[in-house]
Amino acid sequence: MTEAVVGFEAPTNSDPLPTPGGSGPLSAAEWAERASRVRPREELFIDGRWTPARAGGVQPSTNPATGAVIAQVASGRAEDVDVAVAAARAAFQRGDWSRAAPADRKRVLLRLADLVEANAEELALLDTLDAGKLISETTGVDVPGTAATFRWFAEAVDKVYGQVAPTGPGDLALVTREPLGVIAAIVPWNYPLEIAAWKLAPALAVGNSVVLKPAEESPLSVLRLAELARDAGLPDGVLNVVPGPGPVVGQALGRHHDVDAIAFTGSTAVGRLLQVYAGESNMKQVWLEAGGKSPDLVFADAADLDAAAAGVIQGIFYNAGQVCSATSRLLVERSIKDALLDRVVELGREIVVGDPLDPSTGMGPLVSEKQVGAVLDHIESARTSSHLVLGGERLEREGCFVGPTIFDEVPRGSRLALEEVFGPVLGVFTFDHENDAVATANSGGYGLAASLWTDNLSRAHRVASRLRVGTVSVNTVDALDVTTPFGGFGLSGNARDLSLHAFDQYSALKTTWVRY
Repeated sequence: MTEAVVGFEAPTNSDPLPTPGGSGPLSAAEWAERASRVRPREELFIDGRWTPARAGGVQPSTNPATGAVIAQVASGRAEDVDVAVAAARAAFQRGDWSRAAPADRKRVLLRLADLVEANAEELALLDTLDAGKLISETTGVDVPGTAATFRWFAEAVDKVYGQVAPTGPGDLALVTREPLGVIAAIVPWNYPLEIAAWKLAPALAVGNSVVLKPAEESPLSVLRLAELARDAGLPDGVLNVVPGPGPVVGQALGRHHDVDAIAFTGSTAVGRLLQVYAGESNMKQVWLEAGGKSPDLVFADAADLDAAAAGVIQGIFYNAGQVCSATSRLLVERSIKDALLDRVVELGREIVVGDPLDPSTGMGPLVSEKQVGAVLDHIESARTSSHLVLGGERLEREGCFVGPTIFDEVPRGSRLALEEVFGPVLGVFTFDHENDAVATANSGGYGLAASLWTDNLSRAHRVASRLRVGTVSVNTVDALDVTTPFGGFGLSGNARDLSLHAFDQYSALKTTWVRY
């Protein structure tokens, strides 16, 4: 990948962690040697203890870069969910966490952040081996972002105040914020550790207990995280991790009558199912951060086309396009379309696709053979209606590799225009007028994120205000930080991760009225 596009921003206010031992950057061979010494946890983590699945089932965890099985992870079922939820409820009722002073919870979460940093190399390698993420990203973004998220919410929890409502003489109305109880957190495989932290940090900070379901493809890092949380002083039962198939474990959590809320990041289709499960059970709260089809609008008054092209590449090919907010639709004004597309294609050709343990690699594999098949299906469909200008094929090597792919002249009603691919596939559209650009950007039903490039301040504010998305990045791509909320509209869901607003999803307001 070229120098212009390697400076990806960490999604939290964090700095890359130093190389363990302080010996400078490691080579691919050195990372491979360290990876060979990783010994993943494979059992369920329930009530502070490791336990096999009650039915005895296991599911192989496969390295998508090589096809090698790296662990045989216990595969939970509904009965395991029952035990985990019971442990979480008992811990909540016991009160040694839910009723602990905010300062006490803060100390534990700060110790957990320290332990994440102390075990950074192991956690980074687990996500690289398990999900195919680049070691440069897991060490430079995911693990430091995880530590920063726990630290930020730990520091925030004793700074969230209640209220006194305005009443007449002789009455005192107190409004306090209380934990909901048992939270089911269901997290995806594209950021296995970091998105888990986005859910866990605010949920735990306000005093809830949590049952966490990792994706089948990437359970290893969060199993280790649960162990670190116990070592940090989190009481038994407050955090439980149950890997297993979504239609089994996820459905059991969604239908469970003793789960008070679901915090979910994943596909829109699964999000819809969770809403149904909640309605059919106890009407639990459901907070969804679902799919996206984010647009990247480039106007002719964007003076630096090189910067815009680098942003386009970053927005779609980071993490092999496996990002919910990936800017997978490039909308470019006609007068600069050829000049910009030439730059984008040139940068796309320079991306080095290969071993995720090699720090020089620019793009790694897709997470699984199943995902490869889904992405190739979208590519084949697009070939019939759009003009292929780059890639479009599975790479002839071991592992789940699909090269950077770009289609031009994409029809606005086609699958590529409307459906989330979740892979390294960019669709290019041309517009002549601002209204046309905004209408196209807002089409399709998703509303997670958008980027726009312009040197006109009025246009930047005007267009940003008209885009129906949760985050608009102006003259950059996918800008986010732990201090700002992340989430969307429409088919992208209703959740808001990060920032103080995340506390709203894991707590409820309670009024205590005193007459004196």
